[in-house]
Amino acid sequence: MSEIIATREAYGKALAELGNKYEFFVFDADLAEATKTGIFKKAFPERFFDAGIAESNMISTAAGMAACGDVVFASSFAMFAAGRAFEQVRNSVCYPNLNVKICATHAGLSVGEDGATHQCLEDIGIMRTIPNITILSPVDAVETKAAIEVAIQTDGPFYVRLGRMGVPVINDESTYKFELGKGVTLREGKDVTIISTGIMVFEALKAAETLEKENISARVINLHTLKPVDKDIIIKAAQETGAIVTVDEHNVMGGLGSIVAEVVVEKYPVPMRIVGVNDTFGQSGKPAQLFEKYNLTSNDVVNSVKQVLEIKK
Repeated sequence: MSEIIATREAYGKALAELGNKYEFFVFDADLAEATKTGIFKKAFPERFFDAGIAESNMISTAAGMAACGDVVFASSFAMFAAGRAFEQVRNSVCYPNLNVKICATHAGLSVGEDGATHQCLEDIGIMRTIPNITILSPVDAVETKAAIEVAIQTDGPFYVRLGRMGVPVINDESTYKFELGKGVTLREGKDVTIISTGIMVFEALKAAETLEKENISARVINLHTLKPVDKDIIIKAAQETGAIVTVDEHNVMGGLGSIVAEVVVEKYPVPMRIVGVNDTFGQSGKPAQLFEKYNLTSNDVVNSVKQVLEIKK
């Protein structure tokens, strides 16, 4: 069994480790224990600031520091970082193209028992409409650490989407290399392509294994960078497999499915299905139960693959 680590946990550890290598500052909105920025706070208290329960002020202050030449991380739950502070992200960070890295934890249904108010299923759709911002959604702890270092090294605003629950580590830290804007083919296949991002990549891989037993060859792609998206890997998949299913822990509107569909419809139209939350709010429950209720399991991916293959015929 792979090691199980939450991407938010990997984020906190990455900040503390990279704090020895790079000069940057970290802001949080009274959630340091949950977002795991508290790990950085303990290591570098003089470079950590708690803005209190005031996300809009936090983003504005982070923008001010970035305007003075600093690299600044700002963390909160995705619901508040993308939702409550939208205006400040748009006008204070992205419009002047500043070095603020917004790292949003507790995204998606896997927030679990916190319920609908905290389960952010809209953040990708909200953030991707803003010019100048780069959007990352790492799959595991290894990719998270690499993504954070790339964010430090790359000028401009970032939105990094992180989860609450522990997820399997699928990458080997000794060999993994993060390439900004480049998707990763995790499994080759010729009949259909399953494209996923973040913690749902693991469900996509499980689905591909199930399909293989039924003699269906599924390619699996991890799109860790949602903006700018890797159009080439999507077009190649469409051309070579002729059908695509997307999987992400987000509303079907505005998320990964919308991103991929925009590329496919313009460049190489093929049958598609989008696996996601069907334009509704979540509810309180354990993540596994919620994934079952909202059709986000590997079995749901398998069913969508079979549907799209019927159209492909």
